[in-house]
Amino acid sequence: MSRIGKMPVALPKGVNVNIDGTTLKVKGPKGELSQTFHRDLVIKQEDGKIVVQTPDDPAYSAMHGLTRALIHNMVKGVSEGFTKTLEIEGVGYRGELQGKNLVLALGFSHPVPVEAPPGITFSVDKSQRVITIEGADKQTVGQVAANIRKLRPPEPYKGKGIHYQGEHVRRKAGKAGKAGGK
Repeated sequence: MSRIGKMPVALPKGVNVNIDGTTLKVKGPKGELSQTFHRDLVIKQEDGKIVVQTPDDPAYSAMHGLTRALIHNMVKGVSEGFTKTLEIEGVGYRGELQGKNLVLALGFSHPVPVEAPPGITFSVDKSQRVITIEGADKQTVGQVAANIRKLRPPEPYKGKGIHYQGEHVRRKAGKAGKAGGK
């Protein structure tokens, strides 16, 4: 049995859960999420907590922990939400909001528009160098951040591009050049 799977998921105030067979719907102040799980897993709500139970077969151990982690992320997402922060490095590189969408200037001959998927909001600070992505679904927030980073990943010589806040960009030395001589 999975250690993580055994732990119950506590429900904070303001979060409502609806369990319909293998489908779990979680509703809270930040939004509503729904997911269908494996038919052999039993998901119950007991005393303000969600408990996941599996058959005694060892093959279900990994699925037990995964299911509990997904439910925990759903509950945390609708109550607190998730954020990812990206930083833009480079001369002339910047981002700005146009309505709900993000428009990036990344050294190309044209601006790059990024549409906000449903449930995702963008915010840009005053310096136009820090982008914050917020939403209730952890997977969607991470995927949108990865897609934006993929538009101009950081290059190793000058560090120009888009990177996660706190990400270490491994730098390389440039050409050594000719030292003296003809």
